[in-house]
This record gives sequence, C-alpha cells and structure tokens, in this order.
Amino acid sequence: MRYLILTDIHANLEALQTCLADAQERGFDRTLCLGDIVGYGPDPNAVVEIVQALEPVAVIRGNHDKVACGLEPPEGFNVVAKSAAMWTFDVLTDAHRKWLRDLPRGPHAVGDLIEICHGSPFDEDAYIFDELDAIRALRTSTRPLCLFGHTHVAVTFEQAVTQPDELRAATRGQDVVLEDGVKYLINPGAIGQPRDGDARAGYAIVDTDRRLVELMRIPYAVEETQAKVAQAGLPEVLGARLAVGR
Repeated sequence: MRYLILTDIHANLEALQTCLADAQERGFDRTLCLGDIVGYGPDPNAVVEIVQALEPVAVIRGNHDKVACGLEPPEGFNVVAKSAAMWTFDVLTDAHRKWLRDLPRGPHAVGDLIEICHGSPFDEDAYIFDELDAIRALRTSTRPLCLFGHTHVAVTFEQAVTQPDELRAATRGQDVVLEDGVKYLINPGAIGQPRDGDARAGYAIVDTDRRLVELMRIPYAVEETQAKVAQAGLPEVLGARLAVGR
C-alpha cells in the first residue's frame, strides 16, 4: 500500500494541486491527511473539496481547522492568524464548515504500522520542535511510524525501542527506510506554508510494502497564491512569507 501524506495545506490551492500532480505520477493508493486543511490561504472551499474527493482513509483536524469552522475561539492566535481564521470562517460554505467541525481529533491509528496526529500523539495542539518533545511523543506513540504536522518543518526523529529515553538520530529531508526495532516520528513539512527556509511545498508517500517513507519538496506557482492573498484582503505577510518558506 502506498499512502499519500498531506498536512498543513492551509487553503493553498496551487501548492496542493502541484503536489497531487507529482504524487499521481509517482503513484499512490490511498490518502492520509494530518490536519490544517484551511487557515492562512485564499482558497478554503476549493481545498476542502479536493481533500473530500480524495476520500482519505483517515483525516484529522488541525488547530486552524477548529478555529476556522467556529469550533474553538481565535483568542489563542496571533493577530495575523486570527484575522485569517475569521476571514476563512466567513468565506467557508455552511457544508464545509460542518465537515471541518466533524473532523476527529488525533491521534489515529492506521493499521499496525502508522499513527497520525496533527501536533503530537499526546496533545493534538502541542508542537514538536526539539529532542525532548520528540522523546515524549515517541514514548506516547502506539505504532512504529508516527506522522505529524503543525510545525511546518520537515524532520525525522528516530528512537530504538530498547532505548526510550534517547533519540537515535534526527534528520531533515531524507527518505527513510523503516527498520525493525526502531520507532519513527516524521513530519513531511507543510504543503501550503513551509517554515523551514525552503519555499517548496512538502508532502510524503509511505510505501508499507517497501517500508519506505519518501519525502518530497515540490516548487509551485507561489506568485499565483500571493496574488490571491492580496486580492482577498488577507494580511500581506501571509503572501510574502510564502516566497521565503518562513
């Protein structure tokens, strides 16, 4: 089975379409979505429709999904995120708002190999930035491979099952062969708004037969998305940051 892994699309239609075109050439069977389908970007309804059409095996909510559909208040967001969430709430159709509101929280197990979450397996809104965060997440995860998003930073943490108090390795941007006796915590990066200094959209494909995680970064038409951000009246910084991956 080849699973397409999508996370942090953030209503960026051009980035999503480009990643899907690339994934279709590589080949995939089913889709998993790790949340933050909307928020920040200018095309929430179109992006929701594409994700729905993919009929994911599993799709969980992100923090922006919760706020943009009215499930949670925006008070915890900064000024830019709050403004974008309120704009998204107004633009979403009633049906799409309800669909987002009904998304389950993570973590969610997919077979014996994979677990997905938005922030972490111990808290759907927690950020995994450093080794201590990663160790706690790996202790909590219930499958050999835990896929997460939320930080918009592509990274892989590895931990030997026999050494749960330390990491074996931490790498960025490299395909990962899953070994027996090792647990993995992998963020494929954001499709719609990368923040690791690489402006290209990030996604992954997990091949369960080959026990391989392929990590991709794909250039897309950033200028088109920036123009839509400006046209929508969204905060200018949301367009500017797309070009620098920050």
